[in-house]
Amino acid sequence: MPREFYSHGKLLLSGEYAILDGALGLAIPTKFGQSLKFTPSPYNLLDWKSFDSDGQPWFEAKLELPKFKISSTTDQETADRLLEILATAKTLNNSFLESGGGLVETNLTFPRNWGLGTSSTVVNNLANWAEVDPYLLLQKTFGGSGYDIACAQHSSPITYQLQNGQPKVQKVDFDPPYKEKLFFVYLNQKRNSREAISNYRSLQFEKSLLVEKLSALTTKMIKCSTLDEFDSLLDEHEELLSKVLGIPPVKSKLFSDYSGATKSLGAWGGDFILATGSQKHQAYFKEKGYSTILPYTELAL
Repeated sequence: MPREFYSHGKLLLSGEYAILDGALGLAIPTKFGQSLKFTPSPYNLLDWKSFDSDGQPWFEAKLELPKFKISSTTDQETADRLLEILATAKTLNNSFLESGGGLVETNLTFPRNWGLGTSSTVVNNLANWAEVDPYLLLQKTFGGSGYDIACAQHSSPITYQLQNGQPKVQKVDFDPPYKEKLFFVYLNQKRNSREAISNYRSLQFEKSLLVEKLSALTTKMIKCSTLDEFDSLLDEHEELLSKVLGIPPVKSKLFSDYSGATKSLGAWGGDFILATGSQKHQAYFKEKGYSTILPYTELAL
């Protein structure tokens, strides 16, 4: 009997980087995500096929069980990463794949380069399949705060915070009256989150103060009732992280003449930014060559 799993993608509106050190972050599960279907067989072979949002295969691998040996693949680097996740899941639950292999098919509903959680949705789906703790599986493979796992499991806005290293997730009522004036702009490039986290970890600064300030901003963002106030909070968030990272805010770097607010999301310098303004404001970004623009209401759950 086939088993199927589905995980939502993720967007972190506040607290990026500092969420690793205990800052309160506002996270939004997305309408886009990834599914995993496992059809078992009695043979000791795991046949893995991954499809993109256009239904085209982008990765394939065959793994011999029980040794988890790669016998063939279309991408060695991705296969090695997959092998690490599968082997780690096996150490967390020794009965995983004990009775044989089968066919695994994963299907994305968003383009891979969007950075909405190609890896985290696989980890969460695979953890559910293997019946192991997805946060622990993430920690032992990709690392990171785990907010993306929380988004994978929820279908409404949440706050996420690490308390004594343990995830605390709470559903929140983030449904601002100005949501029609929020949209996401793809910067035409994807950043490597692991490299960005490593760079952040190497910086020396007063982390507790940053955590305190960004947590306060997150609380204000959730309660904020006007777009003007929301714009100010986004600007303040950008300035705080800009000073720590030593990187100019995306607005001063790329969009200095834009009349609304802009805020980097995730690893600065790639993926999506959050922007505020009317539908007419979106033409500004299109004229600058950023053609992928998604309204908040079309992306957020």
